[in-house]
Amino acid sequence: MDVCLSSAQQSLCLGEAPNSPGGWLEEEEGALQEDGTGGPPGDANNRESALRSLQKFVPTDYASYTQEHYQFAGKKIVIQESIESYGAVVWPAATALCQYLEEHQEELNLQDAKILEIGAGPGLVSIVASILGAQVTATDLPDVLGNLQYNLLKNTLKCTAHLPEVKELVWGQDLEQNFPRAALHYDYVLASDVVYHHYFLDKLLLTMVHLSQQGTVILWANKFRFSTDYEFLDKFKQVFDTTLLAEYPESTVKLFKGTLKWD
Repeated sequence: MDVCLSSAQQSLCLGEAPNSPGGWLEEEEGALQEDGTGGPPGDANNRESALRSLQKFVPTDYASYTQEHYQFAGKKIVIQESIESYGAVVWPAATALCQYLEEHQEELNLQDAKILEIGAGPGLVSIVASILGAQVTATDLPDVLGNLQYNLLKNTLKCTAHLPEVKELVWGQDLEQNFPRAALHYDYVLASDVVYHHYFLDKLLLTMVHLSQQGTVILWANKFRFSTDYEFLDKFKQVFDTTLLAEYPESTVKLFKGTLKWD
């Protein structure tokens, strides 16, 4: 059921209670330390540090939010969405990609895999990948990072081996500074419905290339709506060895696997 929240209700829901900057995050961390239900056994200090590093962003003060429910990887996932931002809504390709990850988790060897999601939005794909055992970095534009962080924490804090990380990523900007190729290697780069009628497609492709090294697999799912979607696919095929992994005719979503071509 959709829920519209007043500004005061948003503050309570988002853990921004007056005079309590930590809000529910501090309460959750205390529970994590006391009851030991923070997922598989591990170094408590490292987990606390990871939790602190994830608590960086303040959710945008949208006029209304909805709570949408999803079921993946044996878990009920609750996502806070807002129709006021493209980046705060779960789009069709995200659910298709989650379905594929769930159905092919052993084939993909997701346990402890290092994954970065481009355009994570409200975070459903990153949440599912985390629940399936991956070490996830969820990225998007600055204005949606607060809501993304909120959804990740609420859905992964006590049921994942690795707490996901949230990072700002503006396509094509400061890539080497923020994501140095010599220091980072991702097994998978995930992207869903990042291609539509906008003016940043060349920067998106540049970002995909920058994040890819030998062994990195791009899993890109997209609902094909416009001619620009197919134009991007043609450019994608020029730089990535491309395989069509799955099609979902009911939603016109296609899922591609890409690996960077090396001279």
